[in-house]
Amino acid sequence: MVYATRGGDGWLWCLLGVVVLLFGGPGAAAAVAAAGVATAAGTGLFMAVKRAARRRRPCAIEPHCWATLLPPDRFSFPSGHSITAFAVVLPLGLFFPTLMGPLLFCAVSVALSRILLGMHFLSDVVAGSAIGTMLGYAAFRLFR
Repeated sequence: MVYATRGGDGWLWCLLGVVVLLFGGPGAAAAVAAAGVATAAGTGLFMAVKRAARRRRPCAIEPHCWATLLPPDRFSFPSGHSITAFAVVLPLGLFFPTLMGPLLFCAVSVALSRILLGMHFLSDVVAGSAIGTMLGYAAFRLFR
């Protein structure tokens, strides 16, 4: 789960974008642009909502002995890792349907890791995944 969370820190999505640009063919630029726009919108949204909601993280309420990771910020709702994971994965999977299964596996792994490592409550991850999915789908529709 630590590896899944670290993959969701951003480097995995950037690497995925480069691979798609290099090997994705004619639709690659549109797919990466859609993922980028959805991610940028998601980042702005989760930062604003976190500041407004001000929900403490589970690890701040009850520290977990198995989670030695430090949270990226103080607030929990919604999960930015989940928003980003689904905002990237959904448009890429819609542009390249054969990749949808492995991409969803990555996004779900990132989302679950946030709960299991004590960074988020289930509701944080569900909300983040839903927001990321909506943003990713909207960006796909915009760029297809």
